[in-house]
Amino acid sequence: MRNIVNLNADWLFTKELLAIPTALPEGWEAVSVPHCWNAKDGQDGGNDYHRGTCLYAKSLKKADLPVSDLYFLEIQGANSSAKVYLNGKELAEHHGGYSTWRVDLTPALEDENLLVISVDNSANETVYPQMADFTFYGGLYRDVNLICVNDSHFDLEYYGAPGLKITPTVDGKDAKVEVEAFVKNLKEGQKLVFTIYDKEENELQKIEGTDSVVTFEIKDVHLWHGRRDPYLYCCEVEIVEGDEVLDNVCNRFGVRSFEIDAERGFILNGEEYALRGVSRHQDRWGVGNALTHQHHEEDIDLICEVGATTIRLAHYQHDQYFYDLCDEKGLVIWAEIPYISKHMPTGRENTISQMKELISQNYNHPSIVVWGLSNEISIGGSDNDLLENHRILNDLCHEMDKTRKTTIAAVSMCKMDDPYLQIPDVVSYNHYFGWYGGDTSMNGPWFDKFHAMHPSIPIGCSEYGCEALNWHTSDPRQGDYTEEYQAYYHEELIKQLFTRKYMWATHVWNMFDFGADARNEGGEDGQNHKGLVTFDRKYKKDSFYAYKAWLSDEPFVHICSKRYVDRVEDVTKITVYSNLPEVELFANGVSVGKKTAEDHFFYFDVKNEGETVLAAKAGDCTDESKIRKVEEFNEEYRLKEKGAILNWFDINAPEGRLSLNDKMSDIISTFRGKLLFAKLMGSMLGGGKKGEKKKAAGFDVTPEMMAMMGGFTALRLFTLMGGMMDVKFTKEQLLDINKKLNKIRKPKNKKK
Repeated sequence: MRNIVNLNADWLFTKELLAIPTALPEGWEAVSVPHCWNAKDGQDGGNDYHRGTCLYAKSLKKADLPVSDLYFLEIQGANSSAKVYLNGKELAEHHGGYSTWRVDLTPALEDENLLVISVDNSANETVYPQMADFTFYGGLYRDVNLICVNDSHFDLEYYGAPGLKITPTVDGKDAKVEVEAFVKNLKEGQKLVFTIYDKEENELQKIEGTDSVVTFEIKDVHLWHGRRDPYLYCCEVEIVEGDEVLDNVCNRFGVRSFEIDAERGFILNGEEYALRGVSRHQDRWGVGNALTHQHHEEDIDLICEVGATTIRLAHYQHDQYFYDLCDEKGLVIWAEIPYISKHMPTGRENTISQMKELISQNYNHPSIVVWGLSNEISIGGSDNDLLENHRILNDLCHEMDKTRKTTIAAVSMCKMDDPYLQIPDVVSYNHYFGWYGGDTSMNGPWFDKFHAMHPSIPIGCSEYGCEALNWHTSDPRQGDYTEEYQAYYHEELIKQLFTRKYMWATHVWNMFDFGADARNEGGEDGQNHKGLVTFDRKYKKDSFYAYKAWLSDEPFVHICSKRYVDRVEDVTKITVYSNLPEVELFANGVSVGKKTAEDHFFYFDVKNEGETVLAAKAGDCTDESKIRKVEEFNEEYRLKEKGAILNWFDINAPEGRLSLNDKMSDIISTFRGKLLFAKLMGSMLGGGKKGEKKKAAGFDVTPEMMAMMGGFTALRLFTLMGGMMDVKFTKEQLLDINKKLNKIRKPKNKKK
């Protein structure tokens, strides 16, 4: 019988690049797995976290192990390349930091053993990812097990797969379930026993024999129907000899059908089922990628609370335990490999192996409906090698899995007629109009234009969002990092995206703040703060409740801007979110009025005098906050970026004149402003050869890109573009540009 021995305890660890030891080393740090060596330095900014080869060592006594014919080491996550040594002998290596892989230890196993695993997260042009906006945490960061099996066993060496492949097909009110078992060394006199159980673990059917592929028929099948009814069956397969079970595997599965239609969106079991949800990175504050089951459970509970029906599990394979939770809770999943940002001609084989692992290990999860081929990979343009790589991956997905679709997440600058959009079954775009550039109003019309150009291609939004920290204002503006602007941004995006039925899925970027050690913005380095929830999962930002108002059936009411107490204005705007039809707001016990709002966003004007206790009531739900009248703006609410060359509030902006705080679209709409910035952009982009396309961060500066940049303020543009093209401006240079802008009148009918 199969025995699984957990090996998480009693490891020794070192960051020193040493020779592989043959005896238990002294002076190494004692650690337990899951373990991540970048749990702190991968989240504090500076892009200086430790990347290299680190060693883990552990002693194993054969006498302490179950008596078995074979012993397989199972590593569920080691980022990003790793090698396994037993008693000084190298047994295997693996490239790809997010999947399960196994190594047969049996031939090298002795009575006393030293197991050493070297893990390497250094730069490597053959292993993905190498360029992305998140920290590549190093470590043996998921469970490590020893699987002890009989010589006759279910295959443990095929791409980390469970040894069992379950393919349900809906047939009217019934279902056919094909089950394929992958068996090693089945001997004469041994048989396979396949059993199907319902959710309550009642045995439904059993098939015995030597065939490795069988088909069950389930009458009046209970369908897996997303959040509404995530019903799961279970299939167990045993290798039996006489009365003895030699090995067994068991997987849950759900029976469902789905379509993705270019007009009707996502269709589950014949019913339109809107996919509106979030993306998720797996890391945590102070933990990195070394998550516990409790961490995963908290994440799924928060995602369910917001009312999401779908998760994009970005940008890599996630923990099997989290996929299991998605099955149980009924979340519809986009699963993908880390083929991201930078196409590497030397990395093709790694994209293939990581895709094989992703599909092989996750085939039985009913929650997964699409395999993601890549993310923003065309940021440098689509050449023939990139296109061929995508065609190979797309064909591989369809060969390995005939039941699911393929997709990509394309970057904003990718033209609508780019040939690589024609490769997958469905397409999504990452757009940040209203944050990195453009206006919030550009999002819906952009998708309408794509839909008109490609009426047969299902289109979705795979990323959209903006950053928010504990900064506050009554006058939110794009790029200010306030909780108020993030709330406004998501209000606008919800109204635009959720009302377009043809969009097959939308995924907020991101459910949680996450580690990005190269980032230096918002006043807190080392993080991307686009989450609806903070990195430590302790604070739900106002935008969390904007989604809850649209997506959740759980009655609630929420007053926004609770952390913004001190206010200077005599009358202040109070925003309330609720999924109930009517909200009444009280100020110091006196009703301000009742409001109804079809969009679930309720706005009140409240007199700001002394200290005011606010109370919102919707149905039986209540919420409270307070505001306080002050004479001067509380500077603790205003972002002052550390190391910023120039903050926006330090810029002279005379009434009626342009400044660095104005949007590029307004500046270049004036003749003098256009001339000034044509000259400046020319110097930034360099004097290339005639006809040669200008590039920034490896991609072409196209009209589409420049139109998107129109929503940037000039100051933000210089900050971001300067970094992209390695051009640094001094404070004096920026102030000189501002002085020139101050001489130019603002365009008529344009507000700052």
